[in-house]
Amino acid sequence: MAELNIQIKGRNYAIACDDGQEQRVRDLASYVDEKLKAISAAGAGTNESHLLVLTAIVMADEIFDLKDNAANTNASPLDGLKISESDESDIVEAIDMMAKRINSMADNLQSV
Repeated sequence: MAELNIQIKGRNYAIACDDGQEQRVRDLASYVDEKLKAISAAGAGTNESHLLVLTAIVMADEIFDLKDNAANTNASPLDGLKISESDESDIVEAIDMMAKRINSMADNLQSV
């Protein structure tokens, strides 16, 4: 198990992941950070936990859209990227992991 530090909205978080998945987790964290900054720049979110919840909802909406499109076309949303089934599974798993982590952070912030 590998451990690394990621930064989201200027805060550092220690994350554990499978060996060899460090760069993927860094890329996912960067994506989350970019989404969070975009939502913040739009003036959404009354406080940090509200902003995290909005970001999680926006990202969940993206995932649902991809799943709906895949169900409607009977094709993977990642088919055009020429990604192996194994890599696609890893991507979906990593996104789900990050979504759970964001929800957990939002829950922790709301309880403070």
